[in-house]
Amino acid sequence: MDALEKIEVMKGDITQLKVDAIVNAANSSLMGGGGVDGAIHHAGGPTIVEECIRIVERQGYLKTGKAVITTAGNLPAKFVIHTVGPIWSGGRKCEEIRLAECYRNSLQMAVDNGLKSIAFPGISTGVYGFPKEPASRIAVDSIVDFLNQVSSIDKVYLVCYNDENYNIMVNYFNEKLKQ
Repeated sequence: MDALEKIEVMKGDITQLKVDAIVNAANSSLMGGGGVDGAIHHAGGPTIVEECIRIVERQGYLKTGKAVITTAGNLPAKFVIHTVGPIWSGGRKCEEIRLAECYRNSLQMAVDNGLKSIAFPGISTGVYGFPKEPASRIAVDSIVDFLNQVSSIDKVYLVCYNDENYNIMVNYFNEKLKQ
């Protein structure tokens, strides 16, 4: 199966998806915050926070681009993969490379844990200020590159919370389909 056939762009609430893992656009403390991070922690309940506390106690704050996994608490997903996206600084601090690492490391975490389906939000496109169009390109290209090398993941969802993000993501995805 072609990598693009395994990807679906959708509009919705990532906390409602019944998949093996949802990805949390976390902050480095893993303690929840705003946007998707806050929504995942709120919907998932205290189990996720407790596991995040243990991870931080064991290894310290999570570095940008890295990923860790917890159970999903009260969410319909089985696991939450937490990754820290880059804060946009005009492209001067390797933000594009770090964002691609978020996708690759999250996918690798899914593979390492035998997971078959994973859902991503738009990492770093909210309060971290990463421009949405290049972020969409990086998301799709990073996922396609990974899926072309690793066949064990069956489905990847790119979940957009609002129309603006959805339209940008689906436009780039459709361009990619035509290539």
